[in-house]
Amino acid sequence: MGRNPRSSDRLRPIDLARGHGLSTQAIRNYEEAGILPAAGRTPHGYRTYTPLHARALRAFIALVPGHGHRTATAVMRAVNRGAVDEAFLLIDESHAQLLEDRRTLQSVEDALRGLEPGVASGPGAAASGPDTVSGAGADSGAGPGGTFIGPLAAKLGLRPATLRKWERAGLLSPRRDPRTGYRVYGDADVRDARLAHQLRRGGYPLERIAPVIDRMRAAGGREPLEAALHDWRRRLSARGRAMLSGAAELEAYLRDRG
Repeated sequence: MGRNPRSSDRLRPIDLARGHGLSTQAIRNYEEAGILPAAGRTPHGYRTYTPLHARALRAFIALVPGHGHRTATAVMRAVNRGAVDEAFLLIDESHAQLLEDRRTLQSVEDALRGLEPGVASGPGAAASGPDTVSGAGADSGAGPGGTFIGPLAAKLGLRPATLRKWERAGLLSPRRDPRTGYRVYGDADVRDARLAHQLRRGGYPLERIAPVIDRMRAAGGREPLEAALHDWRRRLSARGRAMLSGAAELEAYLRDRG
């Protein structure tokens, strides 16, 4: 018959640390952060832990890969102060974000599927396609087939400064209006900005996005992005499985807490 994790079996900080490949300082930090329940104390003031603390530590470590350090910390804090519904809400929000990321990936794949080889797609080109903005151009004052930085940023839910940063990184190359000097984003620029936005949401750094967009411009299709999309989908699946593992360990901790 297994031991009751709530029993008085004492574990030293070093016992807890070694069992999980951590330092004793990390164990103390986790306790101070509320990730672990408060430790007991010996008559001499030394910390003592129990198998319940070990269970809490396993739950936290299992939650991190799927939910991230910040959310995992918030979940454990909520559980340890008895706010279990708050912990469940945090987990639900994390699952909702994973679903949104899956839908984002699908939207990228759908958008790329609509690109046809041979379409002019160089920087500043006004190519027709699924991301055409010919209607938006007139509203923005940039002329047919183009839009200014403000309307484009608003359309993507970004700040104009982000688009300027992407331009410096080589992701975008809008032309300049000869009268005003303002940036004008053609259809291909809008498409590239949309792809950059989606890939950023997928966790890709700018230095990895620029070559992908360059290859896509040259190829005129989705082939250069197949590897990136496959990797993105693999990481989303790994995150989903990690959430399942984290849920199992958290359930075990909740059960042992009673």
